[in-house]
Amino acid sequence: MSDLNAFVKKESMEMDEQLEKRLIELLDRQAIWDVVLRYARGIDRLDRDLVRSCYWDDAIDDHHAYVGSPDYFIDVTFADARAMSIRQHHGLSNHVCEIIGDDAHCETYYTFIGHNIEPPHLLSMGRYIDHLQKRDGVWKYAGRVTVIEKNFQLTEYPGDSQICAGDTSHGPLLPATRDRNDLSYHRPIVPRRPVQGD
Repeated sequence: MSDLNAFVKKESMEMDEQLEKRLIELLDRQAIWDVVLRYARGIDRLDRDLVRSCYWDDAIDDHHAYVGSPDYFIDVTFADARAMSIRQHHGLSNHVCEIIGDDAHCETYYTFIGHNIEPPHLLSMGRYIDHLQKRDGVWKYAGRVTVIEKNFQLTEYPGDSQICAGDTSHGPLLPATRDRNDLSYHRPIVPRRPVQGD
């Protein structure tokens, strides 16, 4: 009977170890995905602190025309965005991640739309190829290469912007700002109240 108990206990310990490893891997994968999402949100909201929180101090960002430190990349990108665009959206889709110890190697597809002050506007598609490192339990970018696969110029037909901006049949458009006044920073978000009779 003691042999059976010892066997069961050993099997249980091995299962616990496997489960713990799997849970740690899942937590790591979620933390890595959170870095990727935090970066995109920070870029779109022009939130320097949020974007900077994604990078280790010694990271290199190879982002087409910009190659260098994260601080240089963020400063140049934000200056260009403020000078040229009204709003921008980074959409993220396919994401694969290989974790080897405290290093992760990821590929994430992006679609970027930049609504410029003056047309043409920009649609870009490509991939982020990332090397993240876990240091003191925290995942951040150690190196990033942005692979731009295609850029498209978007033009507006005469009257398009007036039609979109002037369509108030469902009420005024909610404000979208590129700073911490944006609705996404409100805690808690306070929805508008329904109109009487709705």
